[in-house]
Amino acid sequence: MNKVNLLLIVLLPLLFISCKKDKEEVLDPTEYKELLNVEYGNHARQQFDLYLPANRNENTKVLILIHGGAWRSGSKNDMNELKNYVQDNFPNLAIANMNYRLANNSTRPFPMQTDDITLLVNHLTNNQSNYTVSNDLGMLGVSAGAHLSMLWAYAHDTDNKVKMVCSWVGPTNLADTAYLNSTNPDIQSIFAQFGAGTLIPYLEENSPLFQVTTNAPPTLLLYGGQDPLVPTSQGMDMRDKLVDLSVTHEFKFYPNAGHGFVGTDLFDAAVSLEAFMETHFQ
Repeated sequence: MNKVNLLLIVLLPLLFISCKKDKEEVLDPTEYKELLNVEYGNHARQQFDLYLPANRNENTKVLILIHGGAWRSGSKNDMNELKNYVQDNFPNLAIANMNYRLANNSTRPFPMQTDDITLLVNHLTNNQSNYTVSNDLGMLGVSAGAHLSMLWAYAHDTDNKVKMVCSWVGPTNLADTAYLNSTNPDIQSIFAQFGAGTLIPYLEENSPLFQVTTNAPPTLLLYGGQDPLVPTSQGMDMRDKLVDLSVTHEFKFYPNAGHGFVGTDLFDAAVSLEAFMETHFQ
């Protein structure tokens, strides 16, 4: 092999890598930008949509949206209406709407799904300069996504990046006897993915109620009295724990609301979310 051919073999991969880097989009912070299905990991579910406001700067906060689906289903698309609501009322916020890997009866949701949140947060941090955003995060989740929001903010946010978390009908205590003794087939099916004979320590380790500390960020709790999947004890016990720890919070309970809010309950919950964010995430 002559020296020219050898040089080409050595240089071509480097040139290819250089070309790939040159094609990375440099974002103009004065312009609004939507980046859809951005990969934050190697799995097909490790993607998120990023909405960057115009005229953003290094103080622009990022709200992470986390969908529900009993830890085994759902999509970031389920959060689009909430995303639109936040954009309309907080046009200066950046929004990251994420998918995460789903559980099944052979793959437990935790720590897999909290690991995915960590990967996303690391991605935002590593790309902070190009995105032109701050390290200050908010988390807004619905149902299982609300549970994950609280759990990550309370137990996995080692750098205290989360400044506000909102739980919209999120389970807070997986070891609750209302769950463990339930005869509801839907609840029994959901809990099967935690593993047959799951030990109480595993459930408590992954329950926001047992992981919250005095360092927890301001928390908004939204719960319904007729919810077939999240017993009333979940929201109320979390409220009491936040009171005991002197954590800033607001608890909104809607006696006639189910797992999905409608009508005046939905309107009041949305207004409460807006007011809470104005106070704690502006």
